Amino acid sequence: MPLSQMDYYELLEVSRDADDKSIKSAYRRIAMECHPDRNPGCGDSEARFKAVSQAYDCLKDPQKRAAYDRYGHEAFQQGMNGGGRGAAQDFGDIGDIFETIFGSAFGGGGRQQPRRGADLRYDMEITLDDAFHGKASEIEVEVSQSCDTCSGSGASPGTGTRGCNLCHGHGKVRAKQGFFVVERACPNCHGRGEVIESPCKACSGEGRLDRPQRLEVDIPAGVDTGTRIRLSGKGEAGPRGAPAGDLYIFIHIRPHALFQREGTTLLTRVPISFTTAALGGTVEIPDLDGGTNAVEIPAGIQSGKQLRQRGAGMPVLQGRGRGDLVVEIAVETPTKLTKAQKEILQQFRDTETGEECPESRGFFDKLKDVLGG
Repeated sequence: MPLSQMDYYELLEVSRDADDKSIKSAYRRIAMECHPDRNPGCGDSEARFKAVSQAYDCLKDPQKRAAYDRYGHEAFQQGMNGGGRGAAQDFGDIGDIFETIFGSAFGGGGRQQPRRGADLRYDMEITLDDAFHGKASEIEVEVSQSCDTCSGSGASPGTGTRGCNLCHGHGKVRAKQGFFVVERACPNCHGRGEVIESPCKACSGEGRLDRPQRLEVDIPAGVDTGTRIRLSGKGEAGPRGAPAGDLYIFIHIRPHALFQREGTTLLTRVPISFTTAALGGTVEIPDLDGGTNAVEIPAGIQSGKQLRQRGAGMPVLQGRGRGDLVVEIAVETPTKLTKAQKEILQQFRDTETGEECPESRGFFDKLKDVLGG
């Protein structure tokens, strides 16, 4: 079977459920083995290199891969028959056709510029106290970085690049498809117009290596779950000296033992005794800044009542001031009483007139009306 008709997964020697990292790793390994620069004059190696490049170009793109998994090679052929298969074509062909017809009027033509490195994501979990005060934190991420041996060029020290023999330095090759002549990125040089004479052994010609990187992250006061911190140029290094991508830190706040958070508002539920609820008093609520907030309990307060302390909540992110502290009151009925306490309460009940609890009295009055007196 010709290499061009072989299954892309077989060409790259990976399973059909392989992830992007496995596919990329397999492509790098096989491409280095059969690269024309390593096998000068070997037609089989050149054909295999072109085939695996075409396979990788398809499988690294989620849309192309989905189309290939469903329709195979037919997904990218003209004149397919049957049902909705015509919609699963390689939409990249359309852009190539327009570029070929209209040329530089649409900004087309010329060599491809080096691709910028990929952006990366890092999820960081912090405490509510960290979010209140802000902090400087150090993290370690595994990321592609510029190769020290070749300084990111991909070429062995003392060597350089030469014009691509396949596209003659243009970065693109032409192919006839039906009535159209279509330009595509050269599979040999990947659109660069030049190839490395002697690939760097340390990075296999990629110009970058995966290794751990330690970074300082400045977390400002007031961050919340979902806050995103951008570290410019700390993402994946671009191939062969291209600019690096960015690293995005996504913040997640751990649950707190006392407070819940809604934006800049802190909420907490405070149980109080029924005597404090009846007579009033003060409760001390810890403050995240190390102090306390004295919350005044008005006499006669009911369960569920919320008391607000202005300026005792979370700091405003990149702004001034603080949000509020909201205290929800829960009146607790005693479950263990001494004999003396029961006697005191009994004396109190004997003196009740109904005016002490107007809501209860109103309910029982309505109940009498419903039951006919």
